[in-house]
Amino acid sequence: MKLQRKNRVRALAVGALAVSGALALTACGSDNTSGGSGGSGSSAKAANIKCEGKGKLLASGSSAQKNAMDVWVQNYSGACQGTEINYQPTGSGAGVTTFLQGQTAFAGSDSALKPEEITKSKTLCKGGQAIDLPMVGGPIAVGYNVPGVDNLVLDAPTLAKIFDSQITNWNDAAIKKLNPGAKLPDLKIQAFHRSDDSGTTDNFTKYLKAASGGAWKHEPGKKWEGTGGQAASGSAGVSSQVKQTSGAISYFELSYATSGKIPTVKINTGAKAPVEATVDNASTAISEAKPAGQGTNDLALKLNYATKAEGAYPITLVTYEIACDKGNKAETLPATKSFLTYVSSKDGQDALKALGYAPLPTEIADKVRKTVATLS
Repeated sequence: MKLQRKNRVRALAVGALAVSGALALTACGSDNTSGGSGGSGSSAKAANIKCEGKGKLLASGSSAQKNAMDVWVQNYSGACQGTEINYQPTGSGAGVTTFLQGQTAFAGSDSALKPEEITKSKTLCKGGQAIDLPMVGGPIAVGYNVPGVDNLVLDAPTLAKIFDSQITNWNDAAIKKLNPGAKLPDLKIQAFHRSDDSGTTDNFTKYLKAASGGAWKHEPGKKWEGTGGQAASGSAGVSSQVKQTSGAISYFELSYATSGKIPTVKINTGAKAPVEATVDNASTAISEAKPAGQGTNDLALKLNYATKAEGAYPITLVTYEIACDKGNKAETLPATKSFLTYVSSKDGQDALKALGYAPLPTEIADKVRKTVATLS
């Protein structure tokens, strides 16, 4: 584990250099939590965060963002003591629904808004619409608990069959073929999936659909459609089940594998070597993303889940903050812009590297910063 940790730290350092300078933004935030006097319109020197607005800012959504939000909120609140940020990790689906009902200032989601959601948002966002603001990316790790196995390789067709209850034992011939040197036990596979509507599920099933060569028969989406398996709520729930259940496997953000010390699967993509779930490898894959936004200010991205590029980890997500481009509530707009300015800044992003999140390419991060500044 010590060697694995060293390799992960090394990957983080390389990744920071590899992705176009890793978020070349103006320094608007910091991981310094010592705080300062933050009132409306004040600038907190300790964290270099410009504090705007006062009171409570409500937000909810992606549980994949929870570990990121915990750091962001702690740092921002330490600097801007006049503003309380309350983010609830209810899941991407619930977060978008709550936002569209006008109950929160912004939502976190691991999937971009659907066309019908954007149409609905125009009622809320007077004179505008809801937009997707990518804030940070990262690998969706496939964590496992198989006694005696600490180096496991799987591919998309095999994963699709595991999560659709077609492969049910760890010594199955398909798994043996991918792991000729491993001592795979005669042990039942316990596959866990999310019980809540989840952007992580959406991205994971998009990967299975795109890369499994037809082995995954279901349509991708936030709601789990696979056959069989067991369910748990949130990334924290499924990762906890893997940690405590012999024979378990599930999908969750790398930060949960890191904090829970859960081994992760290397993915055979067809590249020269199986690809590990690391920040650097996720950044390589995210750099292939194409613009897919609906509207001038919508910065949604389309990921290439079937990538075979060397060192590109294919099961990735870009996690968004969703806000109105126009028509935000006057009482929450200043704090919303201030907070999103911090989290999209270089300091805000750098605070997350050790948690297993991947910085966005410079050109994307620049657009996010400029767009946040125009929110009205």
